Amino acid sequence: MATATTTRVDWKLIWAQPGFRYFFLAMFVSLFGSGMNFVGVSWYIMAATHSTVKVSLQVIVVTLPGLFIPFLGGVLIDRFDRRYLGVSLDIVRGFFVLAAAYIAWSGHLQLWHLYAMTLITGVGSAMYWATVNALVQEVIPPSQFTGANAAVLVGVQSGMLIAGSFVGFLYDRAGIAGILFIDGLTYFASAFCLYCVRSGYVSPREHLKYPREYSEATEATAEALASGENPEVAEAGLSLAVYADLQEGFAYLKQQPLVRSLGVTHSIMMAGVVSGNVVLVALVNDILHAGARGLGFLEAGWAVGAITGGLIASQLRGSLRMPLYVAACAVLAVGHMATPFVAFLVGAVVMQALFGLCRAVGGVTAQSGLMSIVPRHFMGRTQSAMAIFTTCVQLTMSIALGVVAQGVSLVAGYTLLALLYAGATLSASRARQLMRQFGAQDGLRVSRKTE
Repeated sequence: MATATTTRVDWKLIWAQPGFRYFFLAMFVSLFGSGMNFVGVSWYIMAATHSTVKVSLQVIVVTLPGLFIPFLGGVLIDRFDRRYLGVSLDIVRGFFVLAAAYIAWSGHLQLWHLYAMTLITGVGSAMYWATVNALVQEVIPPSQFTGANAAVLVGVQSGMLIAGSFVGFLYDRAGIAGILFIDGLTYFASAFCLYCVRSGYVSPREHLKYPREYSEATEATAEALASGENPEVAEAGLSLAVYADLQEGFAYLKQQPLVRSLGVTHSIMMAGVVSGNVVLVALVNDILHAGARGLGFLEAGWAVGAITGGLIASQLRGSLRMPLYVAACAVLAVGHMATPFVAFLVGAVVMQALFGLCRAVGGVTAQSGLMSIVPRHFMGRTQSAMAIFTTCVQLTMSIALGVVAQGVSLVAGYTLLALLYAGATLSASRARQLMRQFGAQDGLRVSRKTE
């Protein structure tokens, strides 16, 4: 197993890659639209129903596909051109979001329309993010994974920054129809940027550092079956190869405790961000009484903190990254416990900025570490495995937060969220311990080679 190495971030080298520039722009545009959609739909449901359970149902619907799609998605990501997969997912989601915008504009919008649209975009997102995370490895030098992940996170959070503010100030004028229309257009813009990342079809299997990822007998059998004239036999061959890929992916993760610890921590943090939206809109509506503009300010505060955290994380020395990784999780746990007692808008915005900074430090550290450790031909399956675990946590937390916040109190809901981040702190501590062990082992191997 390779370990993550620390290399000085070379921003000139990163931005000199034409493919990465298009990739960055695609992420910025995509998250601008998605941020508008998520914030706008959440606020529409809260304002229309005054129910945290109904808001949590939106989060559940967008999350549910992540339980099933990644099983097949991870294999597809490691088999087919990741650029084309991303483009296709963007186009399909764009059509359905524009259809929902038209329904809202015509005055016939109902909650089930929004839930149906959210389910479809959730299906696409369940595969999309694993796809683009794996695609990063193809458009950036391996020595610059930390800087690339920081730049992507800045792009993502910049898009969310503008989107959060945009929704806050535009919602009362454009309404949900205008928000969805803009979101639909961003999917097509993102698809165009991904298409420009590079030219030609590139299969991940054509660029392996290792001659075989799985059994030669299984691959030969699958190719022989797939080349037959009988479609049913060909389908059986593909199924055999897919099953072999799944087995190999699970076997790889079983053997990599450091990858599992980093993945679990990152998944918990991602799940906390998404499911936390359930109590966030309730905080704005019931405690801050700040309306859609207030929600926009809180989203903007988070994004400003995340951009700052991403830039800071990209410049940290290797010896500081893991300790700060653990500290960031701990701050998220303590901070969310205190959040419902901060009953004024400026204080809540400052808290959100702090959370965004901690999330960025954790995200950059985890993703750059995984990309340095995980071979390219396993990245799709690794990202998909993380997505499945993230989905399980998000579903559980979304249901629990909606029920607890509405049936008990908002303070109890935030306490539950704080306990989730406490679990992330324990997992991050485990990852730090394993990183030290593997670093010591690598140092011993190097010393032996030089003797």
